Amino acid sequence: MVKYGLDYTRCRWILPLLLGIGVIFGIIALAGRGWLESQTLPYVHQASLWESCTRPDQGGNWNCESLMNYAWGRAAAATYLVGFLLLVICFALAIIAFAIDTLRFNFIRGIGGLLFVAAVFSIMGLVIYPVKFSTEIEMTGINMFSWAYGFGWTTAIMEICLGFFFCCLPNYEDQILGNVKPTYFYSSP
Repeated sequence: MVKYGLDYTRCRWILPLLLGIGVIFGIIALAGRGWLESQTLPYVHQASLWESCTRPDQGGNWNCESLMNYAWGRAAAATYLVGFLLLVICFALAIIAFAIDTLRFNFIRGIGGLLFVAAVFSIMGLVIYPVKFSTEIEMTGINMFSWAYGFGWTTAIMEICLGFFFCCLPNYEDQILGNVKPTYFYSSP
């Protein structure tokens, strides 16, 4: 962004935009019913972060059981939810930081640190869920962790990557603000 001449005023909203996309992915993961699904017919198992649903092989009604009855279910939901709330806070802080004309680079580095903390909480929830789910819940047939679980991991990976960007951005403060004269390299024929 800095080396190839992209102007700060044009690119200043890229990082908050990416944080917003991470928030949308987190909402999809929290609301999605596809954390675990049956892989083959007949589809007899479907689970979200909040509940696990099964149905008989013949295709009757879904019988749902809340995962909040299990301590590990509450732990997985709480840690992922804390990571998501920290991500939302970082999104709000990034909008505030980039909306100010004089960019506060130490403030941006703090957002990066908070994103790393959010990633730790999200990853804890994403690891607790499959480990305890596969040992505590009886599963029939072939099951797979599906699309909503993937959105959860995408959110965690975005938190880590954006944390690096927010922490490294202050190192290029002079280049971003245009305080450095460009250098040109010429080769004589």
